[in-house]
Amino acid sequence: MKRSLILVLVLGLLGFMAADAQKGKGKRKKPARTAAKAKDDRVYLVHADVLHFDQYKNPDATILNGKVHFTHVGARLYCDSAYFYEASNSFEAFGHVKMYQGDTLSLTSDYAYYDGNEQMARARYNVVLKNRKTTLYTDSLDFDRLYDNAYFFEGGKMVDGKTTLTSDWGEYNTKTKMSVFNYDVKMKSPKFYLTTDTLYYDNARSIAHIVGPSDIFSGKSHIYSEQGYYDTSKEQARLMNRSVLMNQGKSMVGDSVYYDSKQGFSQAFRNVVYVDSVNKNKLTGNYGEYWEHTGYALCTDSAVAIDFSQGDSLFMHADTFKVVTFNIETDSVYRKIHAFRHVRAYRTDVQAVCDSLVYNSLDSCMTMYHDPIVWNVNQQLVGDEIQVFMKDSVIDHAHVINNCFSIQQLKSDTACYNQVSSKEMFAWFVRGKIHETQAKDNVLIGYFFEEGDSVPIIYNYQETTEMRMFLKDRKLERVWTPKTSGTMYPPNQIPADKKRLQGFAWYDYVRPLSRHDIFRWRPKK
Repeated sequence: MKRSLILVLVLGLLGFMAADAQKGKGKRKKPARTAAKAKDDRVYLVHADVLHFDQYKNPDATILNGKVHFTHVGARLYCDSAYFYEASNSFEAFGHVKMYQGDTLSLTSDYAYYDGNEQMARARYNVVLKNRKTTLYTDSLDFDRLYDNAYFFEGGKMVDGKTTLTSDWGEYNTKTKMSVFNYDVKMKSPKFYLTTDTLYYDNARSIAHIVGPSDIFSGKSHIYSEQGYYDTSKEQARLMNRSVLMNQGKSMVGDSVYYDSKQGFSQAFRNVVYVDSVNKNKLTGNYGEYWEHTGYALCTDSAVAIDFSQGDSLFMHADTFKVVTFNIETDSVYRKIHAFRHVRAYRTDVQAVCDSLVYNSLDSCMTMYHDPIVWNVNQQLVGDEIQVFMKDSVIDHAHVINNCFSIQQLKSDTACYNQVSSKEMFAWFVRGKIHETQAKDNVLIGYFFEEGDSVPIIYNYQETTEMRMFLKDRKLERVWTPKTSGTMYPPNQIPADKKRLQGFAWYDYVRPLSRHDIFRWRPKK
């Protein structure tokens, strides 16, 4: 009986325990997960040579000395000594502080405070953060392990390959490899030097993003930009917001600018302005490019060349301008400027049109091709080709080749014209004013003599082989010709075939009337 009673009690107790175990199965899973999570979030002390407590000095801490080693969520932390606050899941580390995360990230300092709940390391004094090829040096750094962000705020230096960045404040993301630098930012490499107040830097691609007033120096080139990107490995810049590229007295600005330092090549797009302060000229247009190693430049799309070497600026428009430099980097350097198609030029004292033009700085000669026409006050000059030679930026002499025709409209009677036609013509100037002209071969002359109030009284028609005219203050002083044949007529008795020489044409409707009129191409009728 006693055995039966004992057996019943044992079996009942076992049944009760089994039933209780079945009821508690679902309830034990959640605490198990919570316990696992708590275990993963705890800071663990792996080793210390000495462990003790000091109730008076720091009652909340376990004091550790000698080869202290912690682990926390994949990170290994080492130091010489530490205060371990187990209740708050944190510690203070002193002396030769080192933190390692994986095989690519390390953080060293003289002191650090680590908060295990926030996964935040606050490192101070001689701080060095290394992430693959990137190294950050500072005295104050906070490293947020949850978001992989490192912040420095009392000055820092980042070394990325051959590039060095310094600033007063900054942050670096060890996962995305993106950095932000603020206040007194300096970026240096063997090939360039950049200064700015705000800079974003992609360490993975070695690209700097400029977001404020910035200066970039590379060799003899200087870039000013407030918005753009600079690839430090390829030495290429893409700049916006009217960025300026300067090189030895030359500058180029546009709505957007591209620059390749290795190639010495730059491009500018929309509202482009290229200024050569040394030679006192300027190019404008909607597209421009320049090769600094060869001295080649191009400007097109509403292109205008402006020469301000003299008192009045000369404005010239063409479909395209090209500048070619010869013997660059030598003492015998010279340039040729080419203007192609629909060339129109305006200055207050001279205007011109032609199809194409070349200026050679070697002999200071400007040559106009294909139907060139030049006007000066009330005088018009045409020919198959016109060459103008400059001296100290002032016209010295001119040469007109084939089918030459010079026409001067009389101020007293706009229906009367002084005319000279020949195969070849020359003109010489003194201080920019014409003082002698010469016509050669098949010379025809139709000239009015005036007196009193500049009223034409005699018309002189001549045929000769050569003629020389000498002027003073733009007025005829004397004329020289060899053997000649001619006739003088009163103004009202001039034969129709003599009053207008063969080939006469007055192109006043083609003439540029202002600097803005150079864009309005008008062909000859």
